[in-house]
Amino acid sequence: MEEETLNPQSKTLTSEDDKNGDQPMADLPDQDPSSSDSDSDSGSEDGDQAQKNLQLQTLEAELSTNPGNYDAHVQYIKILRQIADIEKLRQAREAMNELFPLTPSMWQDWAKDEASLSTGSDAFPAIEKLYERGVFEYLSISLWRDYLDFVQENDPSVRECSPAGILKARDLFERALTAAGLHVSEGSKLWEAYRKFEQAIFDATDETDNQARDKQIQRIRTIFHRQLSVPHVNMRSTLLDYKAWEVDQGNILNAGSSDLDGISSHVASAYKKALEMYNARVHLEEQICRQDMSDSEKLQNFMNYLKFEQSSGDPARVQMLYERAITEFPISSYLWLDYTCYLDKTLKVGSIITNVYSRAVKNCPCVGELWVRYLLSLERGHASEKEIAAVFEKSLQCILTLDEFLDLYLTRIDGLRRRISCPVEGESVLDYSLIRETFQNASEYFSQYLKNTDGLLRLHAYWARLELNLHKDLQAARGVWESLLKICGSMLEAWQGYITMEAELGHVSEARSLYRRCYSKRFPGTGSEDICYSWLRFEREFGSLDDFDRAVQKVTPRLEELQLFRSQQESKLTEEGENSSKKNVRDKRKQVSEIPDEHYPAKRQKDASQKPKKAHGKDSDVLNPGERTVEKIKPKGDKPDIQNEQQMKERLPEKTKVYADQCTAFVSNINLKANDEHLRQFFSDVGGVVAIRLLHDKFSGKSRGLAYVDFSDDAHLVAAVAKNKQMLLGKKLSIARSDPKHGKKEHARGSESRESAETSNGPRAHQALQSSHNRGSDNVQLRGRNTFAIPRNVLALGQTANKPKTEEQGEEKPKSNDEFRNMFLKG
Repeated sequence: MEEETLNPQSKTLTSEDDKNGDQPMADLPDQDPSSSDSDSDSGSEDGDQAQKNLQLQTLEAELSTNPGNYDAHVQYIKILRQIADIEKLRQAREAMNELFPLTPSMWQDWAKDEASLSTGSDAFPAIEKLYERGVFEYLSISLWRDYLDFVQENDPSVRECSPAGILKARDLFERALTAAGLHVSEGSKLWEAYRKFEQAIFDATDETDNQARDKQIQRIRTIFHRQLSVPHVNMRSTLLDYKAWEVDQGNILNAGSSDLDGISSHVASAYKKALEMYNARVHLEEQICRQDMSDSEKLQNFMNYLKFEQSSGDPARVQMLYERAITEFPISSYLWLDYTCYLDKTLKVGSIITNVYSRAVKNCPCVGELWVRYLLSLERGHASEKEIAAVFEKSLQCILTLDEFLDLYLTRIDGLRRRISCPVEGESVLDYSLIRETFQNASEYFSQYLKNTDGLLRLHAYWARLELNLHKDLQAARGVWESLLKICGSMLEAWQGYITMEAELGHVSEARSLYRRCYSKRFPGTGSEDICYSWLRFEREFGSLDDFDRAVQKVTPRLEELQLFRSQQESKLTEEGENSSKKNVRDKRKQVSEIPDEHYPAKRQKDASQKPKKAHGKDSDVLNPGERTVEKIKPKGDKPDIQNEQQMKERLPEKTKVYADQCTAFVSNINLKANDEHLRQFFSDVGGVVAIRLLHDKFSGKSRGLAYVDFSDDAHLVAAVAKNKQMLLGKKLSIARSDPKHGKKEHARGSESRESAETSNGPRAHQALQSSHNRGSDNVQLRGRNTFAIPRNVLALGQTANKPKTEEQGEEKPKSNDEFRNMFLKG
């Protein structure tokens, strides 16, 4: 493949093949080289130039407003190369590399462009620095080869084979082998280049200097032996090259045979082991080198390969494979996290880890975990405060979540605290003002986003603790808590943290003053009751009897007020639940009533019995005014139709069945972080949980710390109530049997008596109850043909209510239904 270069004389770009494999750019109109009309050529060139200038202006405007547009950077650099604007091209490449790592091909283009424009030894250091920057960012065999060739061709000391130049080249070759010598598919190219370099030195050595020549021969032989001990592709051809080279040195070997005859035992053993290692990896190499698969499949193949190498236990080979995977998938955060985690476990400290982290955050700047690990890695490596502060400030400029930003601030503060409290020898002691400044910046930022959250509480609690314990400033610690209360005054945990600090310090008066300030506040859930009970416990443990009595005097009205409010809320919720349940039952009954009668034979029979008789034998639907239908009443001793009743229960909605059975527990004092799953796990040992209804504030949507838990039967409910006062997420739960009739007992008793009467005696009992309410009337009017169905305590026909009984009459025996019928028939 021919390479793209700049002509230093004409300052124009000559290209046969654009090596830039990044985002392609729309092709520009081609010029016709065969045209002989100079005016036409000039006009075409002017048009192309105008189009490129327009594209440059568009890209410059885009990059000025959105410098993070990677594709715009790539296209901008490509057009600048085409028009050979050298200064802008350098600036564009530097600007892009400030934000993004460049691909190996982009580094090769940059180095070769600079080499073609600059001549002489003055340009060599700048170009050499470009190659150094390139090989640092990604693993690339071709970039290392270009770097090695450039040094051999352009470094005067290396070209002249001076001792310093030879030593420099050898060091560079060794660095290349350390970085990529274990590359299974392409690493042999670096070994071959190294051997050729040493062979060139041997050829340039004076033939009369036998000692120098023998020494150089041994160098080449050592490189061969090292290469043969490393698994590579074409290992057999390397063996043949080695044997041929030994023959050239006068050793008697069969150069055409691939066996190990004539080779020293240790070399043969190392070769066999390397060949076995290669054979064990060849199928994995084929998987990651396939072109007919998606990126996700290829990444998975890399991960499979990495698991294999990690099981082999060679960290160098694992790191090499990670570098190969990173080159293929540079913006995979999962891969970078896995890579850095492996290095943290194996290497712990060292410049290798910090270098990898610096590349990781440059490729994936929006992953907060990488920045946190980077800060910890710098601290382990005893980096300077200036370097750590620079990385921290750079991380704050990235797009991260609030939780990631909070984790970054806390990690930074942790590092400062450790350096102040446990300074390392040889390092300057840091001033506490750095911690205070970091806390202040964090508080100003998070106060507008994390109001009334555990994150903001954690930040300020940590700050107050350091002010008190590390800086020994009680007033500053109190100031931290006071500033938090201004932001999170309705957060119970904030008050509790402040009170706890004062109580632990023995400042009883200050703690009591805080209780007086907050006991009347309204907190979510059962927080208002909790702070009252907490005050009483505090006075019991720290205060005098008078203090305790005064606290009781303050707290008791507040608790009564809260209890009344809770009762009203519970009654309201229960009433809403009952109304919803009744509505569901009506809806269900309505749905059942819409089912055709042929599906229910019992219903057809009942309807037939209730069908009105025809008047005067005619087909008339009008009832005789003197007639009423009679419904057959089941005797009390009859057993109910269990099967039909069970079917009806199954058809009822779940909530209706729960309210009907009343196997419900009311749970209070729940941690506001708890959800349905926490409660379900809490009652898992009891079992029988049917439904959980966690109550939330209708305005804020936050948990109120209250819940109803429905159980399948009363046995499970009793077991659940037995868990009263047990802990869940740090709070003691209050569990009791739910009483939906609370606050409506009188109404319930009246309704229950009527319902029981109606249930036991049907329409007759209902009619009797209606008559019993009309106490002002002694006469009972019986209408219709079903008068025999009246209750037994109704006076018989012909008997007046005020007429006294005679002795002859005595106690009249109640008449049966048949006797009543006979009386009516005779009359």
